[in-house]
Amino acid sequence: MSELLVVAGEASGDRAAAAVVTRIGARAFGMGGAALAASGADLVADLRDLTALGVGEAAARAFSIARAFRAVRRAARAKKPRAALLVNYTEFNARLAPHLHERGVRVLWYGAPQVWAWRAGRAAALRKSIDRMAVMLPFEEAIWREAGVDAHYVGHPARETTSLDRLTARRALGMMERAAAVALLPGSRPHEVRRLLAQMLEAYETVRADRASVDGVVLLAPSLDRATRAWAMKLAAEWRVPVFEVDAYVGALGVLPAFDVALCASGTAALEAALTRAVPVVAYKVGLATELAARALVKSSHVALPNIILGRRAFTELLQRNARSDRLAEALEDALDRRGELLAECAEVDAKLGSEREPSRRVAKMIEPWL
Repeated sequence: MSELLVVAGEASGDRAAAAVVTRIGARAFGMGGAALAASGADLVADLRDLTALGVGEAAARAFSIARAFRAVRRAARAKKPRAALLVNYTEFNARLAPHLHERGVRVLWYGAPQVWAWRAGRAAALRKSIDRMAVMLPFEEAIWREAGVDAHYVGHPARETTSLDRLTARRALGMMERAAAVALLPGSRPHEVRRLLAQMLEAYETVRADRASVDGVVLLAPSLDRATRAWAMKLAAEWRVPVFEVDAYVGALGVLPAFDVALCASGTAALEAALTRAVPVVAYKVGLATELAARALVKSSHVALPNIILGRRAFTELLQRNARSDRLAEALEDALDRRGELLAECAEVDAKLGSEREPSRRVAKMIEPWL
């Protein structure tokens, strides 16, 4: 069996890729994080060096990204894989795919670029260098098939992880068994954490001071660098809020059932929260350059994945200047008060994802014949 090239540049993609590699049992190499490393993959680049997102942040880390790109290409030339599994991380993988295609490497892209939200023209460009695509959202299959890509909806990786039950999760976190509980998930990239965590902690403190009994925990992503983790832990300690370091292979999914509400950065965490019935309250901040680019390019009216799946604003989104502590506190209070109502919205999100709960199995079957 030929070696498999795997590229994942984000924490959620790292987990999704690792699940596929584990199922296939092939030797793998490429770029990823702790989950892929645990699956046995030989990493030539670490995603924790590549945690930028957006125009301004990506420019600041351009050297690291270019170095990783060269390392992956160099490894691909040396090992000559027959197939590549590219997971999310659109800007990086969109540059890599044509190089692989030219060398006769079969390319499976897992987790489609969000052409329905912005830069729809990418679909036509990518079609030339992708052999098959495994999409994570039901409506994406038709979009990519219309663009001429052999696309298949396989289900979302967030539904594949087995979570602890509510009581067991609370005990594992050292939480009170019956108190209302809030999870604080400030993001999987350093700039997200540094922009959001202080506001989240202040908002939580407002709620905690206003209610007789409410518990809270900061959940830190495994993709964060040491400096950011140390900074976040110090800040949380100042606010007297415990920190739980999320497992790289399971992610926050394992413990999210412990919580009633999740105050989270926009991204996969919002969907994971909804699926585990921790009502998501979504916040996000980016730099000025990224904000200006987004205003010009983004065509989606929603940012949070659960809202995108539902096609309506069911869960609160507080972006940019609205992502301040007083607004976050108001949203937390509202979500706690209306949790019973919002649980129905969470259930609808779950239902819209369909019955497929083992996407890694389907992706593995798609790629195994190439190896």
